[in-house]
Amino acid sequence: MPIQSVNPATGELIERFEELDDRALERALDRSVSAFEAQRATSFTDRASKMNAAARILEDERIAWARIATEEMGKTLKSAVAEIEKCAWVCRYYAENAERFLADEPIETAASRSFVRHLPLGPVLAVMPWNFPYWQVFRFAAPALMAGNTGLLKHASNVPRSALAIEDIFARAGFGEGCFTTLLIGSRRVERVLQEDRVRAVTLTGSEGAGRAVGRGAGDQIKHSVLELGGSDPFIVMPSADLDSAVEAAVMARTINNGQSCIAAKRFIVHERIYEAFTERFVTAFESLKVGDPMEESTDIGPLATEQIRDELDQQIHRTIDKGARRLTGAEPLAGPGYFYRPGILAEIPEDTPAFSEEVFGPVALLFRVRDLTDAIRIGNATRFGLGSAIWTTDEGEIERAFNELDAGATFVNTIVASDPRLPFGGVKKSGYGRELSRDGIREFVNRKTIVVA
Repeated sequence: MPIQSVNPATGELIERFEELDDRALERALDRSVSAFEAQRATSFTDRASKMNAAARILEDERIAWARIATEEMGKTLKSAVAEIEKCAWVCRYYAENAERFLADEPIETAASRSFVRHLPLGPVLAVMPWNFPYWQVFRFAAPALMAGNTGLLKHASNVPRSALAIEDIFARAGFGEGCFTTLLIGSRRVERVLQEDRVRAVTLTGSEGAGRAVGRGAGDQIKHSVLELGGSDPFIVMPSADLDSAVEAAVMARTINNGQSCIAAKRFIVHERIYEAFTERFVTAFESLKVGDPMEESTDIGPLATEQIRDELDQQIHRTIDKGARRLTGAEPLAGPGYFYRPGILAEIPEDTPAFSEEVFGPVALLFRVRDLTDAIRIGNATRFGLGSAIWTTDEGEIERAFNELDAGATFVNTIVASDPRLPFGGVKKSGYGRELSRDGIREFVNRKTIVVA
């Protein structure tokens, strides 16, 4: 795939970039190693000052950074601004908390002193996706840099301007040359970087296939890896739920980022007693969504990120309908320029269809009718993914069962699944392993070194 920015609202080329040649890549790796030797010796106070500076740059120039993301991958400008603000939050969060998270941990033994010290590893490779082109990177970079590591970013090939913007932000914030480096390379060269002894660990957010490849490469090199992969999150609605709130949240949870989010609710599992009422309101709400220019404040849904993504989504939907699913509304490409797709809802979805078993990455909701909570949990867990999950109910027994029985990395009650710097984030099953954010995230890429003094 060429490294280029194409505006998905128009299909027009914005800018094309030359891929780094082997010599330039070698220099970038050398700079990252040299920068690490300096970075590891800096104090938490120094790192925090620079990280807070990055937060200020993000906030002060939020519109400019947001426009780059909207132009490259089609998210609405208002959601891109919110993404930039969230990146500033994660920078400040780790500036304030990294030293506490990585403080020595005394352990009482027969020795005069014994404790765990947290030491940086070195250059860490981050392979990142296009759907949240800033947030996915900053939630890795803020803790990694605060821990004393350096970062190497291989971003998705359709968001190179966002990738270069992030490097610029960290450089302007005061992080030295090589502390954070964008590598403009294609996916076929990730394995070559991963094989480098200079690269100490890797993190990837992306597809199941990309996760398999990077996980395999990291295992072959015996390097630590964190994988955050796909999701097919269940959104369960029980009779005690506030129906208006549940429907409003369901629409937001499915259409956030034009439906292109790993933790977006995708499968809406509704108790039969309220199924008809929920469905009627859900369809009405979907049909009122405005699809159009993502730069317009009134737009709810912008284009999908690429023509290929739109076409693959449409193929999933057609194959699912051909096998018996019922289209309640939308779920079809829009005519004209750009990669727009009408938000839609499918119901009565057979288990042998793509929409039942695969991640649906676009603004199409999948609706299921269930008899009781046992049936809802069964369908909720009937996926190879296990990233997020949500349940809408006021019944304490149902809430406790959801905590214990939904097979996912997170369960949210009466609210939508969302990442938060204060909370660990990650999945189970084919949604990956390891955790980002909170204390867990910064400890993924450190050496938890045991120290014993006789």
